[in-house]
Amino acid sequence: MKNLLLTLLLLPALAAAKVPVEEDIVAKTSDPDSPFYYTSLMMRYNAGDETLTDEDYHYLYYGYAYQESYKPLFAENPREATPARDKLLMLASGLDPDNPLAETLDAMLYVGEDALARDPFSPKILNLMAYAHGALGNKLQEKMYYNKVKGVLRAIEDSGDALTQKTPRHILMFDHALDVMASEGYTYGKSRIISRTVEFIP
Repeated sequence: MKNLLLTLLLLPALAAAKVPVEEDIVAKTSDPDSPFYYTSLMMRYNAGDETLTDEDYHYLYYGYAYQESYKPLFAENPREATPARDKLLMLASGLDPDNPLAETLDAMLYVGEDALARDPFSPKILNLMAYAHGALGNKLQEKMYYNKVKGVLRAIEDSGDALTQKTPRHILMFDHALDVMASEGYTYGKSRIISRTVEFIP
């Protein structure tokens, strides 16, 4: 039987070690004396701090849900509200992987920064930024974005095993579920809404 990925928009915890607990996340990310104070964590994340731990990524990713900039439903038509992401994907789809044009890679980096302003934890966008930097020979930036991709994916993967409705993986944006599945090498079919909070992706 194929594994099913269950995704759940952020809610209080059900069970398991890394399941996001709303009260805990709000308390720790809003306290200036906490090591997980959100402003400090985000500054470290944006600077590409390699010392960020899995616990830091847990509070970074799930703490984003309590920031003003978090808008999971940008508009009635999300495509209209994410032109930077769509332009980035269009640029990437036109690349020759064996001989990418430097101008296109530069454009991807420029547009990618705008896309990350709306969704700073998108595995897809972070991965494309790592690729573009690497193809341009910017090894430090490539590693920085690669580390971010891995940190975000681990935070999501650690939130549940995705095998039952009671042990879903918790995501902040619907696209992130598909990005996690792609990173694990799964192909997937059309998703089905199971309840107000859970979506099955076979």
